[in-house]
Amino acid sequence: MHAVELARTVWGQRLVAAYALGSLAHGGFSVYVSDLDLGLLLTDPLDEGDAKAVDRLLTEVRAGGAPLAERLSVYWGSLGTLAGIASGGRFPPLDLLDLKQFGRLLAGRDVRSQLRSPTLRELVVSGARFALKHLSTPAVTAQLRNPVEFANANTKTLTKLVLYPVRFLFTARTGQIGMNNQAVEYFVTVETGPAADLARKGLEWRFEPLDPRDRRVVAVLESGLLPLYRIFLDDYERRLREYGELDLAQAYGEWRQCLE
Repeated sequence: MHAVELARTVWGQRLVAAYALGSLAHGGFSVYVSDLDLGLLLTDPLDEGDAKAVDRLLTEVRAGGAPLAERLSVYWGSLGTLAGIASGGRFPPLDLLDLKQFGRLLAGRDVRSQLRSPTLRELVVSGARFALKHLSTPAVTAQLRNPVEFANANTKTLTKLVLYPVRFLFTARTGQIGMNNQAVEYFVTVETGPAADLARKGLEWRFEPLDPRDRRVVAVLESGLLPLYRIFLDDYERRLREYGELDLAQAYGEWRQCLE
């Protein structure tokens, strides 16, 4: 991976390890929709210029024009920041758990045994914040309320918006990484009806891109989108209240009202 070679050039001996994350590591990669997730661990302490160096690395990789380069995401930090005893970097709890359990070493030495596993509360709260930021926007809300428009979204956007709630529910209920296959398999065993049907289709669309002109696509979206999101929002609002995250729980209640 070109990004790893660049990282070696940029950080030299400060690069402790580089890992493939996400579907590149644990399976289920789709050339149509999957991101390329890279985890970088640097020596402590992090330098003030490390964040800008990561940005430059991303810019250079994407400018190179390699296949799927625009989908590269970089998660980075140090043993200290991942342990919570130092600040800086970018390694959300879900991605830390992914690194701990499934990270595939690309360069350096494997230090996963030294990493902590995030708590279930950390996983739920960070997932809740991510979903609120990315899925409750006016633009996404308009798509969820208008399946015809939603069907015309690109396949990557559509499958993510369908499968994110399924994956977040899987993590909250099992404490495990919400890999798409396992998350959907679990969801359809505990839920039935249109929401379960849509989850199955969302997984299929990752590998067989949908035709937005197909009336069956619009039909499954019309019947399943809002029920799927209500299941997710109800579950997470309850959990957030139990955790004492009252402001976040209230935001979830307001989000649900926007979808009524």
